[in-house]
Amino acid sequence: MAILLSTKANAMADWRDALLECDPSLDIRLFPDAGDPAEIEAAVCWTQHDMAELRRYPNLRLIVSMGAGVDHLLRPPGPPPGIPVARLKDGRLTTGMAEWVLLNVLRFHRQDLDYRALQAARTWEELPAPETAERRVGFLGLGELGLAAARACAALGFPVQGWTRRPRAIPGIETFHGEDGLRAMLGRTDILVCLLPLTPDTRGLLNRGTLALLPRGAFLVNGARGGHLVQEDLLAALDSGHLAAAALDVFEPEPLPADHPFWAHPRVVMTPHAASITIPRSAAPQVVENLRRARAGEPLLNLVDFSAGY
Repeated sequence: MAILLSTKANAMADWRDALLECDPSLDIRLFPDAGDPAEIEAAVCWTQHDMAELRRYPNLRLIVSMGAGVDHLLRPPGPPPGIPVARLKDGRLTTGMAEWVLLNVLRFHRQDLDYRALQAARTWEELPAPETAERRVGFLGLGELGLAAARACAALGFPVQGWTRRPRAIPGIETFHGEDGLRAMLGRTDILVCLLPLTPDTRGLLNRGTLALLPRGAFLVNGARGGHLVQEDLLAALDSGHLAAAALDVFEPEPLPADHPFWAHPRVVMTPHAASITIPRSAAPQVVENLRRARAGEPLLNLVDFSAGY
């Protein structure tokens, strides 16, 4: 039996080599060269793979998504019915996202965009020093990625708060929940970080109404999914001066069209969905372990709960 591997062309060889390093006996097929469809027992794939295509494999027993987010699996038609789907929870993914969030929180806190503009204008000017203890950082989502990034910010002395769907108590982080809690947290957040899973309930959450609740001069950092953000509403908030700047790693659609206003906006910092990239050698052992469990009929690691949307 074989594993079907489907990801970006420039990552295929690295994933194949990492999986074989864990188990040299694996038969790995690189999509679209699947060979006999009846021989495919597992599919390890990323967002570009069409879920309808996976219905070709009658003996498929496991799907592994090459990342923490699974919103791409929820798009119609979804995975083949009855096939378990696991996502990756990898320490390197968590660390990478915390690094990206911290990079942008510090970028905005230390007035980097303003200093870059002064440099471009060849202007020698010292700006007022910011006070870390007064820069409130709010997190939408305190899952594995959000909590690690929140703790990284707290370790530097930022007052950190977080919003979740259900009540949570986390030492060192003030927590909010529900609609009233969201409004309360936004009103006292200077840098807002979104690391929520994308579900029908969170789609479009960053919109004109919620952005208006932030204090004037606040910043937005979105490393979750492009679907959380109503792009036109962000542009309006930036152009009016209500928001000072935004750091965006995710967009809808991706790649972002070349004529989109974000590309040239002086108060938008962009990365191409690269905040935290799965490193094959780090994640491969988890994939191989889940394949072993699937073959043995044992509980899988990090099984996706489609009723919750992640």
